[in-house]
Amino acid sequence: MSVSLTLKNISRSYIKDNEKFFAVQNVNLEVKPGEFLTFLGPSGCGKTTTLRMIAGFETPTEGQILLGDKDVTKIPANERGMGFVFQNYALFPHMKIFDNVAYGLRIRKESSDLITQKVKEALAMVGLEKAEHRYPNQLSGGEQQRVALARVLVLRPQLILMDEPLSNLDAKLRLHMRTEIRRIQQELKLTCLYVTHDQKEALTMSDRIMVMNKGKIEQIGTPMHLYDDPATPFVADFIGQANLFYGTLVSVEDKYGLVDVAGRRVKARMGVLNPPRIGGKALLIVRPENLNIGTSENCLAVKLINRLFEGDRIDYQFEVVNGINPKPYSMSVPFLPGTSLLPEGSTLDASFVPDAGVLLNGE
Repeated sequence: MSVSLTLKNISRSYIKDNEKFFAVQNVNLEVKPGEFLTFLGPSGCGKTTTLRMIAGFETPTEGQILLGDKDVTKIPANERGMGFVFQNYALFPHMKIFDNVAYGLRIRKESSDLITQKVKEALAMVGLEKAEHRYPNQLSGGEQQRVALARVLVLRPQLILMDEPLSNLDAKLRLHMRTEIRRIQQELKLTCLYVTHDQKEALTMSDRIMVMNKGKIEQIGTPMHLYDDPATPFVADFIGQANLFYGTLVSVEDKYGLVDVAGRRVKARMGVLNPPRIGGKALLIVRPENLNIGTSENCLAVKLINRLFEGDRIDYQFEVVNGINPKPYSMSVPFLPGTSLLPEGSTLDASFVPDAGVLLNGE
């Protein structure tokens, strides 16, 4: 069964060195039934604290948490009807897999026959039908993570919360478990909140992503929307790779702005949520894969300072000629057999189509 979730002005503050410190501040969020929503951000941004408040492990200093139409802000965690998948699995090492999954049902005092039926169904969902008589230490990390998920699914929770559940797995297992978790969530139409600092996990698994920074929401949107139309420099730099060029907005026509970057005027889309003003500082954002080598009507003069051969592509590191270069920029271009690498120190033009660039307020 799926359920909607609403956060209204949720804050969590602490007293640190006699000063008030906000771990989470004024978070407002509406989660739709059956939605997979990811909390994404760096360590210390408030994403896990937000999840723990929703679960009932921490109490908000201010605000309300609504599960459907019910205010659960002060209701104990065990009465909220939510399932929590922990980062470290939290399995009982002395219990067999069957008993680990059955634990919550036994606490509810359900009948033995019903427990057996539900446990077998839950283990089948995660592909561990033959592991019920084994112990956790006899399973791989990925299998233990599946058991932790089955232990939650068997209780048929209204909402599933996951706190970086794949962080202890190797890269190949993480990729496999992403697919499995998403498959199960869609098949059962579960409402799921997922915490991670891994942008690839967020982009590949989510219906929507909430990007957090310093306890506040930077932007909420679909993976494609966040990637193509970041609202802030933080979101642009945190979601994927991004080149951030500094300039001055010269003019605006339709949805495009003309920006001066180090003496070159280039055209790009105006940001929807945080556009620059004419005559003011502008931030031009272009993804590395959208830059091409060659002269066009929309190009910047650049100097190559490094190059990385990656097999099918070449990642060129460069600086803007006569521009502000807080850090090296990146341009990723296809490598065609029979071509040679451009030498370091080369000066050339890096071009992009206007729709591939976004202009934000750079004040």
